Amino acid sequence: MAAPETVISIRGLRNQFGTQVVHDGLDLDIYRGEILGVVGGSGTGKSVLLRTIAGLNRPREGSVTVLGEDVLTPPGPEDTGALWGVMFQDGALFSSLTVRENVEVPMRTVDGLDPDLRRALADLKISMVGLPYLAGDKYPSELSGGMRKRAGLARALALDPQIVFLDEPTAGLDPIGAAEFDTLIRDLSRALGLTVFLVTHDLDTLHAVCDRIAVLAEKKVLVTGTMDEMLKVDHPWVHEYFNGPRARAALATKAAQTGPDGA
Repeated sequence: MAAPETVISIRGLRNQFGTQVVHDGLDLDIYRGEILGVVGGSGTGKSVLLRTIAGLNRPREGSVTVLGEDVLTPPGPEDTGALWGVMFQDGALFSSLTVRENVEVPMRTVDGLDPDLRRALADLKISMVGLPYLAGDKYPSELSGGMRKRAGLARALALDPQIVFLDEPTAGLDPIGAAEFDTLIRDLSRALGLTVFLVTHDLDTLHAVCDRIAVLAEKKVLVTGTMDEMLKVDHPWVHEYFNGPRARAALATKAAQTGPDGA
């Protein structure tokens, strides 16, 4: 069996803010087409890691390559929009723009793109994430939390990226809405061949969509592996997280949904 293709490679990463060291000597590889769930306790720098890979935070030390491009050395990749899209918590939409206009924002960086085509592409992305057509004319304040997250995902997909970064995509959603968003992430990843870097604390999401999990602890990636492998890790925090009451409830939910054969 061929080795998986590494699309993101992180080596020796050190993130520090003042005297606070968040990451020190962090190494991580993300493979093409996988959904990687990133978990860790409060203050372990999950979102900081996401922002660093996406070029929004400059580390003190280390290297980050995305699809073979060094994203830390200026000027970095010429067209990052073609490489990745980012969905922040609660969508992070521009409040003064409609949903359609929000989705069009990344497209405005493409020279010569006809406005009518841009509008049509935005409507396509809105449809892809399960929003009704009329949602395109609404402002973020007129949407539910779940709809804002879907709109944020549509904007992240605006330029057909190969990689999508998702920061706590199901946070604040009710169980039904969270499960529907999990299904959306999984289906889009498979249909579009996306590589997904997903920061979450939601055990249901980890069970439902993630191919591998990376645990941040002790200022580094402590361990990576499948959910089955996480259950066997002999580390106090990892054991409590993946074997505690909430984890057992999430596992029971998955078993009920998939049946005894795991289908």
